[in-house]
Amino acid sequence: MYFQVHQPHRLKRYGMFEIGVHSDYFDHSLNEEILHKVSRKCYVPTNKLLLKLINEHQGDFKFSFSVTGTLLDQLEEFAPDVLETFKDLARTGHVEFLAETYYHSLSYLYSKEEFQEQVTRHSQRMQELFGQTPKVFRNTELIFNNELAKHIEELGFLGILAEGADHLLGWRSPNFMYRPASTSSIKVLLKNYKLSDDIAFRFSNKGWEEHPLSAEKYAQWINSANGNGELINLFMDYETFGEHQWEDTGIFQFLEHMPRAVLEHPHNDFITVSEAIERYDVRGEYDAHNFISWADMERDLSAWLGNNMQHASIQALYRLERRVKELQDESLINDWRKLTTSDHFYYMCTKWFADGDVHKYFNAYDSPYEGFIAFMNVIHDLERRVKEREQELVTA
Repeated sequence: MYFQVHQPHRLKRYGMFEIGVHSDYFDHSLNEEILHKVSRKCYVPTNKLLLKLINEHQGDFKFSFSVTGTLLDQLEEFAPDVLETFKDLARTGHVEFLAETYYHSLSYLYSKEEFQEQVTRHSQRMQELFGQTPKVFRNTELIFNNELAKHIEELGFLGILAEGADHLLGWRSPNFMYRPASTSSIKVLLKNYKLSDDIAFRFSNKGWEEHPLSAEKYAQWINSANGNGELINLFMDYETFGEHQWEDTGIFQFLEHMPRAVLEHPHNDFITVSEAIERYDVRGEYDAHNFISWADMERDLSAWLGNNMQHASIQALYRLERRVKELQDESLINDWRKLTTSDHFYYMCTKWFADGDVHKYFNAYDSPYEGFIAFMNVIHDLERRVKEREQELVTA
């Protein structure tokens, strides 16, 4: 089991007439409010339950986390007691922390230099807070292709996570270990999206033919892979527990009973991603020439880069990178990096239909166009600050 834990620094509805007046871009009160809400509904009760399960099963229950730097920064500022509950899990020795981009960014697509800096900073943070140097990498939103896998291999990681995309697997199962095309040693763990989404998306759907989903029924589905698979990768947002699936759906009771139900089968166990990489041999090649992700029906990049607003805003952001960094102004660099978080572009998505409710989740804007306008106003003010600092240095 692997959980993604993330919250962005959400922007204010920064208006055109605020440009040049103030440069306080981020909605601190909203970010604090959401963090406390998600902590109360998800992080605190789920961390407490998982710690209980680790102790009950005496090392037979393990899982992996990827926690973004943007969430860690907010936990340190607004909820240090909640951060301690993550440290408690790390201290058990049965929880593995993965590497990712510090700001949950799309930086690999636009700046390899920034990408590497964010990955390095995130790995250092994992060591500082949890005493672990990550061995496995998970890119933002499971964005993945062969070139990225090669780059991650060159950075020294042993494994990488990806979506088990049907169009790439064909007749093959995601329940085996694969090697990304063009790499020589790194392994890729593929998400079993059906079994993952049964928990993450379908659990509370009363129209689903399998509702209600019991731990025993789910364990039977897990057991059916024995003899036709070696590992099942359940990847999901951590906010599944208590936030996406509310407490009154029975999600916590399901989580509490599921490990025991799964472990009753003699061939089942729970392992971390590194243990999976060490244990299982490669059974085939996973060839992702084009980028894939775990988002929406298409499993591509269209959730963040599917319209002209998204392209214009992210290009304007990365055009400022060199100038911002050359100034060596920590305030400018910090603001610029917070703007690289993928959520800002997700909020501009105009794809509705089947994926609509997902894009509205924790979105402070009434429309994608409001998100675009606020972001571009911030970019214009950031560029104004950059010009002022450049002029100061010239005159000095």
